[in-house]
Parts: sequence; structure tokens; C-alpha cells
Amino acid sequence: MTALDPTDLLAHLQRESTRFRDVLATTPAVARVPGCPDWSAADLLWHLTEVQWFWAEVVRTRPAAPAEDAPAPVRPAAYDDLLALFDQHSSALLEELRRADPADAAWTWSAEQTVWFTYRRQALEALVHRVDAEQTAGEATPVDPVLAADGVLEALDVMFGGTPAWGRFEGAGEHVRVDCTDTGDRVGVELGRFSGTDPATGTSYDEPDIGVVADPGRAPDAVVAGPAALLLTWLWRRPDPGDTADDTDDTDDTDDTDDTATGLDVTGDPDVHARFAAIVDQPLN
Repeated sequence: MTALDPTDLLAHLQRESTRFRDVLATTPAVARVPGCPDWSAADLLWHLTEVQWFWAEVVRTRPAAPAEDAPAPVRPAAYDDLLALFDQHSSALLEELRRADPADAAWTWSAEQTVWFTYRRQALEALVHRVDAEQTAGEATPVDPVLAADGVLEALDVMFGGTPAWGRFEGAGEHVRVDCTDTGDRVGVELGRFSGTDPATGTSYDEPDIGVVADPGRAPDAVVAGPAALLLTWLWRRPDPGDTADDTDDTDDTDDTDDTATGLDVTGDPDVHARFAAIVDQPLN
């Protein structure tokens, strides 16, 4: 899968953020978010406001991490003021990214320590929350399949996979391939275990995990296939991107590890698939 150009990522970030804001501007503040049932529309708006403020700070203070005592935004009580605050910090993020070289060193929580990480992560963050906003409002628009396919790779390689320097991933020799049927992109992953002790917290880990592999050298044990947008929203535990607040109920399958319930096509060893589905059955916000 070819990495998206930073110029394209910046355009996606602006487009998805604008759509997110426009939808929520006409949505009641108390409306519930189907993909994040504990959140109201106001909570969703505040979440992306905080996220975009934080990553603007990451780019602004590069290569150092933002100061822990940096003055964070305060959540306004009025919904209109919250919309205005989102406008302020979303514009600031775009401006900081425009001024930066994607190759510049910058702090991130990932192994990728450049501004490019923020370009990609924030374009995809805005996409997922735009879907959240549309489902909250009861309206949906198409998801760009190329951006969604890159989001599938990111979810598997960074959000669920990825091994920090202090940890170890040991593959078990079982492989799953995830196929984006509308873009032709494929991502191979190996099932295994992650172990290690985080030096910052002292927390020890020994748990099932996945690692993206370029070519396992053999056919996968199981395949999960579907349109890129559907795969992305499944990995993020969201309803089908075409679902809305009007037709999504409490019985949706966002917490269901049975991919067939989401409309995805699953073939191969059902036990390997079940183990893969269980590993990625974790909430992402």
C-alpha cells in the first residue's frame, strides 16, 4: 500500500474537519453518538477540539513534546462557544501543519517520530469522527475509499499492532489477510503475543497481539474482505458507515467480533479468524 502524499492528507484533514463541524452545527448538543454511546454530540465536538489542539501543540513545539503544564483549552458551557473553539483549534492545527515539513522530527506516541505522523493520524481521526457526527445527525455521505484503506493499514499496523522499543512481539505463525475490495489494497498480519514492561509506568504485558507483515511467504490462514470504509469502521468498532441515528439501534454490531454480521466476507480457518477478531475487538476513540 502506497503512503498518501502529505498534501492529500492535509486536504483530507481540512475536508473531514469541515464536514464534522458543519454536521454538528445543526445537531442537538444532547444527541447520542451511536459509535460512542456514552458521548453526546457536545462530547464528540469537545473530543475532537481537544485532540486537534493537542496535535497542533505537538507540531508547534517540535521536536520536543508539548510541555505537561501547557495551558489546555477549557470546555465552554454553551454549544455555540464550543463550535467556535473547535474552529479556532482546527484552524491552528492546519496552519501548524502547513508551516511544517512532514519530515521534521516531532514527538509522537508511536515509533514514527515525524510531523508526517500527525498529518496521517489527524486526517484519519477527523474521518472517523466525521462518520460519528453524521450517524449522530442521521445523515451519511460517502467515505473516500483511498483514505479509508490507509486507515485500515494504520489501524492494524499502529493502533492495534506496532511494538515499542521496550517490548517484544513473537509471531505464532498464523496469518490473516485483510482485503479492501474497492481499492485492491491488502494488509497481511501475523498473530502472536506481545510482552514487555513499560519503563514509564512499570506495567507488564503478556497478551495476544498482531504484527503487520509485508509478505508471509504463504497463503493466509483466513481472509477478511470488504470495502475499505466498512473495514475501517469495523476496526474502529463503529456501525456501518452508511448507518445513521435513524436506523441504528441498541442491537448494532459494533461490539460483535462476528465479521459476517457487519457485511464483511470471511473465509479460511474460523479459529484463526476468531483469534484475530478478538485481538482487534477493542475500543478506539
